[in-house]
Amino acid sequence: MNLSILGIFHTVIGISALAGAIIGYIKYGKINLAHLSGKVYFYATLITSLSALGISKAGGFNAGHVFSLFIIVLISAAYFLFSGKKESSKARYFENFLLSFSFFLSLVPTINETFTRVPIGHPLAKDIKDPIIGQTLLVIFLLFVIGSIFQFMRQKKENVEISRL
Repeated sequence: MNLSILGIFHTVIGISALAGAIIGYIKYGKINLAHLSGKVYFYATLITSLSALGISKAGGFNAGHVFSLFIIVLISAAYFLFSGKKESSKARYFENFLLSFSFFLSLVPTINETFTRVPIGHPLAKDIKDPIIGQTLLVIFLLFVIGSIFQFMRQKKENVEISRL
């Protein structure tokens, strides 16, 4: 698998970010920064994205680095909305979307790297152009769209309940 120490660190922290997001989706229907799973997602994603800037299989600045920088912007904006706009019910829609979009974008290089490395010796995909990667990313994208609609509807219901209080 030939991972550097930074690559191993990046992978372990990245897995914890994915776990935080998945736990959040299961328990709350979203990545919720008010709970431990959301905090784990936020901080682990931040560390993973920063560590990705020091990794380059192709050498030099590449699309993976752009993804990392964009993900940092997305989670930072979501954190700003979470911490700075607590009373704004409209901010929750954007916060949910930004966190979910960051999760989706995190899965793009994750799928690419995993499918071209695992199982060791006989990876699922030969390279990034392999159809299994494109098909998997399409399924992930459709889940993201459906999940975003679900989150919007759930947030709308939650906002109505809060306004009644």
